[in-house]
Amino acid sequence: AKGNAASEVLKLAGIDSLNGKTIIDTTNPIGEESPQNGVLKFFTTYNESLMEQFQKQVPKANFVKCFNSVGNGLMVNPHLKDGKPSMFICGNDESAKKQVKEILNLFGWEIEDMGKAEAARAIEPLCILWCIPGFLSQSWTHAFKLLK
Repeated sequence: AKGNAASEVLKLAGIDSLNGKTIIDTTNPIGEESPQNGVLKFFTTYNESLMEQFQKQVPKANFVKCFNSVGNGLMVNPHLKDGKPSMFICGNDESAKKQVKEILNLFGWEIEDMGKAEAARAIEPLCILWCIPGFLSQSWTHAFKLLK
């Protein structure tokens, strides 16, 4: 999902009404320009993620980055021939991440917790990589796997 409208959505929801709530951040900072050779452009820098901007905007909400590097057709029960894919998450609140992990388990994902909100700087660009096969060859049925 493009993230350029999300800040306004947070305002419309009411900053105070979001305090203490778990918010699953599925957004990506996709710029308005068309992809160049299949590569998206972001409107953020490498030093601050969109999720970090949201966390500053609503400091008492519990953001968890999740689902931003896979298409909606694979979000629930992602049956892929090469096995269970990895979902990378991050966020500052452990109880919020626990809630999201429970959802991910129900949805059939292997969970990779990358730590605090700063990790969204690395997770958000996975969207760029995920989209390249889609734009270049119309292949949108893939996901990432962290091999150990």
